[in-house]
Amino acid sequence: MTRLFDEHDVCLDAVEGKLAVSGDVDFEAAAPLAAAGAKWIADQPVSGALELDLRGVDRVSSAALSVMLEWLRSAQRAGIEVSEVRLSPALAKLTELAGLDALLPQAGAHKTAMAD
Repeated sequence: MTRLFDEHDVCLDAVEGKLAVSGDVDFEAAAPLAAAGAKWIADQPVSGALELDLRGVDRVSSAALSVMLEWLRSAQRAGIEVSEVRLSPALAKLTELAGLDALLPQAGAHKTAMAD
């Protein structure tokens, strides 16, 4: 595991094709957090798949959504497939309310997981 970001009570870790973020992603942390993840994504092999894990995001805000969207764009630019996006229940709800769940891989799985 490699720690890519640890500021403003937010951590970003990378391990074997996965980015995992935890903490309160607010607007102060969003830009440097997004940049750290985007840099890591750009350095990954095109043949690999990427998983984004945001289950550790404590506080729900549009800042966390903007970070997730930036990482999805970064992966697309790099030609890397995002195989799964895992969200905390509250972040999944916000994503659904914003109409962004359809943009995520396995969006239906998130709804099922929330109902369980």
